Amino acid sequence: MDQFTFYSPTEFVFGKDMEQQCGSYVKKHGGSRVLIHYGSGSAIRSGLLDRVKLSLEESGIYYVTLGGVQPNPRDTLIYEGIRICREEQIDFILSVGGGSCIVSAKGIALGVPYQGDFWDFYGTGKPVECALPIGTILTIAAAGSEGSGASVVTKEEGMLKRDTGSDLLRPRFSILNPALTQTLPAYQTACGATDTMAHVFERYFTNTKEVEITDRLCEAILLTMIKETPRVIADPDLYEARANIMWAGTVAHNDIVGVGRSQDWNSHGIEHELSGLYDCAHGAGLAVIMPAWMEYVMHHDVMRFAQMAVRIWGCEMNFACPEATAREGIQRFRMFLHSIGMPINFAELCAREEDIPVLVEKFGLGEGKTGGFVALSSADIAAIYRIAAHASL
Repeated sequence: MDQFTFYSPTEFVFGKDMEQQCGSYVKKHGGSRVLIHYGSGSAIRSGLLDRVKLSLEESGIYYVTLGGVQPNPRDTLIYEGIRICREEQIDFILSVGGGSCIVSAKGIALGVPYQGDFWDFYGTGKPVECALPIGTILTIAAAGSEGSGASVVTKEEGMLKRDTGSDLLRPRFSILNPALTQTLPAYQTACGATDTMAHVFERYFTNTKEVEITDRLCEAILLTMIKETPRVIADPDLYEARANIMWAGTVAHNDIVGVGRSQDWNSHGIEHELSGLYDCAHGAGLAVIMPAWMEYVMHHDVMRFAQMAVRIWGCEMNFACPEATAREGIQRFRMFLHSIGMPINFAELCAREEDIPVLVEKFGLGEGKTGGFVALSSADIAAIYRIAAHASL
């Protein structure tokens, strides 16, 4: 295990109806003038937005609202949020929604005190030095943004999807009410589950040795998702199963399972070009890309893939041919994704194999390589897209 420093300052508030206390948590964390940032009309139709407003009013907190966050959130709305926050002298941002709302709120939060273009921080490695505080009320268990410092947004001009990250972007508090996820369509639930599992796998495939504790934590989250996701798809009102999924999504991405070990993140980067070009759901894109990535890099450490197959997917170890066990585990992962309604190839995602050169170019490696579990070149990334294009059960 490598040396590490773990910092996770977010206060998590978990349980039914806890959103009705959001005003007191905003005040506790120093907010007095709030931007409520939300997505579609579901927050309005469900009455959630009204409950949030009432709680803020009861706490004597001024607020303005900005809705309209889309999946794969756009920079254009972030620019609007920055303008509103400056005009209204906002000192706290409250995100009401899923991961897209949260990462959009993070873009606004870092952009308000910055004198240049907030986009300067995305895909560049430029460190964030100042940001408004953020709180979240989570409505989709997926991205883990409620406990992380990461933000991924799309530049509308050219549909470029890029990321940034900073501990300054970690939410001060996150309210997690599993009941708020019970109205999600099955497809969104499955996309969220896939994203959660991908966050774990990006950490599970590591070149660091002797990481048994975090291996086992990773495996526990994955086994939970394998058990609970089909249950909530069959019966959306299973609160306890929803609760397990919601907390799994948070723990998967606040990095408690990733400390002390190298991580990958190439699957996420490769997928970002798919959802950037086609505007597909991030989880759906990951369902297509991640098993393809696994197939391509498997020989780098066959025994780690065999471990995944045995511990997570219940395969029997073939000691004479560990590769056979590894391949069986990858295929069982793909079969599971298919069983919960996720696409497994380009055709099911409505992506086109002829666009692979465009996807590779947008990735922007040129003649370089991107590190991780296995360092990948542009040719490697093209090969992974081709595997994804033709995947089958």
